[in-house]
This record gives sequence, structure tokens and C-alpha cells, in this order.
Amino acid sequence: MTKVAIVVAIVSLLTAGCARLTGVALPPGVPSFSGPEEAVEQPEDPKGLAYRYFLRASLAITKKDLEKARQYLGLALQYDPDSVYLHKKMALLLKAIKDYDDALEHARKASALAPKDVGLRMLVADLYSLLDQDDRAVEAYEEILKLRPENQRARLILITILIRKNRFEQALGHLHTLIAQKPNLVIAHYYLGRIHLELGNHGKAEKAYNKALELNPTLEPALFDLGTLYQITNRPKKAAHVYERLLDSFPDNMAARERLLGLYEKLKLKDKLEAQAREIKKRSRPGERERQVLGILYLRQGKLRESIQELELIVKAWPNDHKSRYYLATAYEQQGQGEKAIEHFRKIPRKSRYFVSAQMHLAYLLEEQDKFQEAMSCLKQALEIEKDRPELYLMLASLYENQKEWKEAISTIKEGLKLDPKHEGLLFRLGVVLDKSGDKAACIQTMRKVLEVNPDHAEALNYIGYTFAEMGKNLDEALQLIQKAVKLKPESGYIIDSLGWVYYQMGQYKKALKYLKKAIELTPDDPTISEHLGDAYLKLRDYASALRHYKKALEFNHPKEELIQVKIQKLEKLMEQGVN
Repeated sequence: MTKVAIVVAIVSLLTAGCARLTGVALPPGVPSFSGPEEAVEQPEDPKGLAYRYFLRASLAITKKDLEKARQYLGLALQYDPDSVYLHKKMALLLKAIKDYDDALEHARKASALAPKDVGLRMLVADLYSLLDQDDRAVEAYEEILKLRPENQRARLILITILIRKNRFEQALGHLHTLIAQKPNLVIAHYYLGRIHLELGNHGKAEKAYNKALELNPTLEPALFDLGTLYQITNRPKKAAHVYERLLDSFPDNMAARERLLGLYEKLKLKDKLEAQAREIKKRSRPGERERQVLGILYLRQGKLRESIQELELIVKAWPNDHKSRYYLATAYEQQGQGEKAIEHFRKIPRKSRYFVSAQMHLAYLLEEQDKFQEAMSCLKQALEIEKDRPELYLMLASLYENQKEWKEAISTIKEGLKLDPKHEGLLFRLGVVLDKSGDKAACIQTMRKVLEVNPDHAEALNYIGYTFAEMGKNLDEALQLIQKAVKLKPESGYIIDSLGWVYYQMGQYKKALKYLKKAIELTPDDPTISEHLGDAYLKLRDYASALRHYKKALEFNHPKEELIQVKIQKLEKLMEQGVN
């Protein structure tokens, strides 16, 4: 609006009380400024009328009646559509009421009318950002910086967007410019730390965070991120110290308290752990989401009743809190309440990040109930979402294995191996299933592949050695393999049994007995070890001991019951005949 127009408008307002115009109607939709009983005035020029509507809009804004202000500004723009000021005012008003699309339209019109106005360019850029039109926002802020390279606000917002878009190298370039312009700008050093943390440059990130904290020792996000950095780099004591420092200034930061719980638990600082748990209880109420960390802590500590109490209340108040529900179901599972665990695991939807893990738990629980088809269905649903998780293939294969569906088990494991041909867990399981299916040669070949991946895989060493011992071949190699396995796992009853069995097959019965007796001490209820002991005692003509261990093999449900019965019958005949 020109100065002349403003003067005309003011004169018009001053004379309005002295002279009344009658018989002149306002345009349709234009409200009267006068009371209901007063005659209507008609200004002489449109800009004067626009100004009067602008005054009404300003009054509505002071009264916080923003919708009425919007109507008046709209009317003002009808009479002065090329007013930069009115478009800017409308854009700011619409931004305030979060009508960003219309705000952008008016801001762009104002900027087009006044292209050198950096403030209007900033308004346009800000609205692009609010509308998540990041590429246009970046372009707009970059244009502003060409005109005003010293504009720190534009550069900071641009950096924020670039970080959000993972365009870290561009963000770093702008940060270095910003720090050169203003070396002690705290937020710039903080952003520098964030970018280097994202890029894995932990040393540079730590330096940047410490610089930000030197300039502002209580900068909350910098303290939190520095604690995160120390956790990532496995420095739990330093991380705990930083979170404690943060809580000195910001005692209500529950995320920091949650982190401290985990750190105190890891550092085995029992007193501090309990004190922090009490502090969380003091600062929250049962059923609040902040208490979730307590429920999970109690679960880890084996305090299942307390865990369930905390998590049940949260799930009742927040039914869509999938994390709390997942851990609640886990607590019920560990408590032995399978049905309740299943009920809660089933309520976790496919869109949840906990869905796949919930399906794995469900599969295990359903398998325990002999509901194999349902269990398989759970794992197949999980695989539809995460095809690259080897444990899913292992679990599904184990279900087929339990049903003696060897072909399906082998096929499932091979699907997993397509993702990672050197996955030792999948390779080992494949060897086991091949053995159970009767293909000893393929089993041994596969176990050798496991040893190519991991030469110290004790179970694979033992499996090959024991298989050779059972077959009565390659006994020298079998002995070497199992002796190595024993060194790796000297407390494994099964591996010690294999060593004893190799000596048995080599005809060294006294040595065999020595190791088999040790094996039964380590694993006292294994039927196969009991059978092996019986065989060794039989060879050494200790018939009473042999008979005792054969009978134990039956008590422990030996899978070849008829074979053991035959051994017992033969032994009893020998004893009746008094054969030595």
C-alpha cells in the first residue's frame, strides 16, 4: 500500500463519523463495519477498503479469533491482490493455524512480487520444509544463501534437512562454513557431532560433542548423544557418567534413566541400579509408559511377577504399545503360562517391529502343544517379512526335522544357505539332518564344510569323529578330531562320551571306561552314555555293572529299546551260566 493510499484511507476513516453515505450497497459477502442499525459506508477507492479490512483482521488477531482474521484478510486481498504485505500477513496467519498449503501459495505470491525480500524467501523455504517437500526446501535455502551467505538460520535449517535426508557430506560442507563464520556457535558443533556419529567417525564425533559441551555444559541433546557414543564404543563407565551428568540438570529425562538402568546392570552396580529403579518409580505412576523399562528390567532379573504387574498395566492403558506387550508375553512364557503368552503374542500385528520375534515365540509354544502346522504357519509368516534371518530357517527346519520330514527340512536349510553359504549354524544343522536321513557320506562332507568356516567348531569335530566311531572306520582321524573337541569343551559329557567310544572301537576298553565314567558324571541321565558304559563293562567282564547301566539306559528312554532288551537278555544268560 502506498503512502498516498494510507493517507486517503485514514482521511476516509476520520470523516466516516461526520458524513454517512446512504443507498450504497457493499459487494456481496462483504460484512458491514457498522452496527446493525447503522447505514453502510462506501470508501472511494479499493485500497482504502482493503486497508479497513486489514485493520479488522488485525483486531481479530489480537482477540485470537484467527478464522475471522483469515476472512477479513481474504476480503482485503480481493481489493488489493498485489499487496506484498497482505500476502505475507495471510501466509503467516495460515502458517499459525497450520494450513501450510494455502500459506505457501500466499508466501510464493508475496515473494514473486518482491523477489529481493530474503524474509519472504525464508518464509517460502520454511513452508516447503513444514510440508516435507525437502528437495524444494533445500533448493530454496541454497538460493537464500547465495544472496545472504551470512544467514545462519537458513544454513542451520538447511543442515537439519540434509542430515534428515542422509546427505551428510553436503551437511558437513555447510557446517564448516558456519563454524568458520561463528566459531563458538554451540548448535553447529552439536550438529557436527551428530553427523560424525552417523558416519561412524567416533573420534571426530566425540571431539565435536565435547566442544559443544565446553560452550554449553548443560546442552541436553549433546549430553545424551555423547552417552550414546560411549555406549556404542563400549565405554559403559563413561556413558554412565555422562547420563548422570545429564540428569543433574534434567532429572525428568526418562530416556537417560532407562539407559542408566541398563548400564548399571551391565556394570553390576546393584545399589545404583536399585536407586535408579526407585527414582523411576518416584517420577512415574503405574501404567505410565515410562514404567516399561522397569517391567523389562524385572524380566531380565527373573522377577516375573513384578514384571507382569508393571507391563499388564501399561498394556491396558496403551493397547498399541507392542513393545510392552511383547515383553509381557515373554514374561508369561517364562512363568510357564503358555496360553496367556500365546494370547499376547498373537495380538502383535504384522506392521509391528516385534511381529517376527513374536511369531518365533509362538512357533516354539505351539510346537510344545504339538500344533506343528500352526507353528509352521507362524514361521512362514515371519519369513514373508524377513527373508534374511537365518534363525527362521533353522527353526522351520527343526519343525520338519521333529516330524521326520527330512526332505522338507533339508530344502528349508538350503534356502537359508542361499543367503549365506558359510553360515555355520545352518551348515551344522544340515549335516545333522542328512545324518538322520541316512546319508552318512553327505553328513560328513557337510560337517567338513562347517570346519572350513570355523576350524574350532567343537560340535562339528565331535560329530565327524563320533560318526566314524559308529561306523568303525577312520578311527585315528576320529580320535584326533574328538581330542581337539575335548580341548575346546572339556566339560561336555557328550564329547567325552565320544572320546570314550572311539577308544572302545579301537579295543582300548580300560581307556574307554575311564572317559565314559567321566561322561556319565557330566551328563548322568543320557541313555546312550549309559549304553556305552554297559558295553565297556561287558567287555571288561564286569557283568553286574554292565547290567545296571543297560537298565539305566531303559529308564532314560533309550530310542532303541528293543536293542537294549536284547543286550540285557544275553547278559543275564551269561550271568546265569556263570561265564567269566
